[in-house]
Amino acid sequence: MSSPDSIAVIGGGPAGLMAAEVLAAAGHAVTVFDAKPSVGRKFLLAGKGGLNLTHSEPFEPFVGRFGTRAAQIAPLLRGFDADALRTWAAGLGVQTFVGTSGRVFPTDLKAAPLLRAWLQRLRAAGVKFAMRHRWTGWADDGSLRFATPDGERLVTPRATLLALGGASWPQLGSDGAWAPWLAARGVDVAPLQPANCGFDVGPTAAHAAGPGWSERFATEFAGQPVKPVALATDGVASRPGEFVITATGIEGSLVYAASSALREQIARTGTATLALDLLPQLTPERVLAEVKHPRGSRSLSSHLKSRLNLGALKLGLLHELLTREQMLDAATLAAALKSLPLTLHAPRPVAEAISTAGGVRFEALTDGLMLTALPGVFVAGEMLDWEAPTGGYLLTASLASGRAAAQGLVGWLAGPR
Repeated sequence: MSSPDSIAVIGGGPAGLMAAEVLAAAGHAVTVFDAKPSVGRKFLLAGKGGLNLTHSEPFEPFVGRFGTRAAQIAPLLRGFDADALRTWAAGLGVQTFVGTSGRVFPTDLKAAPLLRAWLQRLRAAGVKFAMRHRWTGWADDGSLRFATPDGERLVTPRATLLALGGASWPQLGSDGAWAPWLAARGVDVAPLQPANCGFDVGPTAAHAAGPGWSERFATEFAGQPVKPVALATDGVASRPGEFVITATGIEGSLVYAASSALREQIARTGTATLALDLLPQLTPERVLAEVKHPRGSRSLSSHLKSRLNLGALKLGLLHELLTREQMLDAATLAAALKSLPLTLHAPRPVAEAISTAGGVRFEALTDGLMLTALPGVFVAGEMLDWEAPTGGYLLTASLASGRAAAQGLVGWLAGPR
């Protein structure tokens, strides 16, 4: 089946839907294809804990969150920044507010009302949706191949915009299957890796036989948050916050913020080491003085709980990571309370990650986000080789890239080819 006058947008996430909106506004016929029965599934999942749309911090530090890809992301965000996103949401009838952390949320904190209003506006603009259409690459004649409940469907659009996501949360539609298909056609694709992810710990003093916590520690503390705490590692300055103990390691906001640096350390050397400050509110001198304070007949755990208000989880971490001799040496114990080394063995699989690093390298694209190896094929969203921490940065860049890719496609159709 051919659609020579239509543009195919493959992927019904935020980047694909934004691209469809821009293309329809420019007067083009657009069909959005998606493998699932409905669009925006990861978007809806993100809204379960309160939809974090964007972040209110100034433009320069906002762009800086994208690390080595800041220079490539900056032009996209200049076209659609945090303020523009809030204005766009207001146009859908969704008002927003800035939380105490600087993050921006809808006033009702929900994703579903925004998505419903957005889809209604897209349909009113003439955008069509082809659900349960799983893209499987290109046929020999260059047409797009889709697996559908009714068999294979071939589509030959005027141009194609890919917004297939990365490889995180594959059950919601983004499984990274596209990577080898693009690579086979000469597109430079960086390996897909977990970003904003948890990590498995390496051998510990209490579990030297192999990676992972001791059974006792995991059974007692998995699922519990460590707070307050500060975390530092090579390339990441100490920052306060919290993280969560998992059955095999750690996850949570502090870990996600350092995940890129930790992942690269593990890739280089096989392990990465964190320094945990279990008492960020106290100076090293104060901690040493309290540890040295005579404890009389009290146990060491009771002494630390009384003098430093250490709870069971932090005490458990000390016993897990330090030897008995280290625990009984006041200077060593005090130093560990302010800088407890924790060795990480491996990141959790990309399917478990919040987002994906790697993807189509910007060097493989024109300024309009068209693949130089495949004229007429544009790319947007998490397929691109960039990563950022949580906090609204991921969604903002996905929407901005969808808008930019659609504008690039419109310009390409209008110009000489």
